[in-house]
Amino acid sequence: MKVPVSILIPIKNEAKNLPGCLDSVRWANEIFVVDSQSEDESAEIAEKYGAKVIQFHFNGTWPKKKNWALENLSFQNEWVFILDADEVLPPEAESEIMNLITSPHLEIDGCWINRRFMFMGKWLRHAYYPNWNLRLFRHKLGRYEKLTDVDTASGDNEVHEHVVVKGSSKYQMRSQMDHYAFPSIEVFIEKHNRYSNWEARVALEKKSAQANQPLQNKTVNMRRKIKGYVNKLPFRPILRFLYVYIWQKGFLDGREGYYFARLHSTYEFLTIAKTAELKKNRLNRHKTPSEVI
Repeated sequence: MKVPVSILIPIKNEAKNLPGCLDSVRWANEIFVVDSQSEDESAEIAEKYGAKVIQFHFNGTWPKKKNWALENLSFQNEWVFILDADEVLPPEAESEIMNLITSPHLEIDGCWINRRFMFMGKWLRHAYYPNWNLRLFRHKLGRYEKLTDVDTASGDNEVHEHVVVKGSSKYQMRSQMDHYAFPSIEVFIEKHNRYSNWEARVALEKKSAQANQPLQNKTVNMRRKIKGYVNKLPFRPILRFLYVYIWQKGFLDGREGYYFARLHSTYEFLTIAKTAELKKNRLNRHKTPSEVI
């Protein structure tokens, strides 16, 4: 008997990651792979695993891929689990999810799951751990928050937005998934170049009330509050390094923890520089050519 849950996997050119991801959810009775016109064999791989492949065409702003899928796909199940192609669920997740969504006594509408970051071939046991994400929820009640209306220049998928569920979503799963987001330093830099585009535009716009909406997880809420406070301080790249390396005890992860913290410090600097550039460009649009010079 398969688990009555719909797995939603957003992809683009994920042929290397998809087999491991799909292998880990063979027990689900429905799998949707939402593709952005991949140029590799991603779609073929997904179909071999019995997944339903849907093509997503981005309009440039909103909605992005995950929210679009939640709004438009015809799920046969009440519950959905959002899984990225570079994530793998452990075997014990099958029974835990089955028990959660079929229990008549557990009154919940969403569940958080912890992620273990894999970096330079090892699990970082301290830096960026724990890392809670709300991924299992009743699909009619959950949507990703909208933090800005502008083109974020970060691709067609949600970046750091969280799912907000209209209901009870405080439950934390025992199972933990492995996150293979950064198979190389090159991939880390490429992704965080796009992520810093998103960060800069969200920081500059600050249009959405959802940016201040509390999330039903104490750890995630605390991180968001700390980030909002630190964004007003000088020396943010240094503070980001100290947060990952000292506060999160990344130094206990050895050399990999040090590299991870330094790279996040660079990421913070990119965000600051890009925000300043956007502000300057916005001001220059209202000036005459002589004033710009």
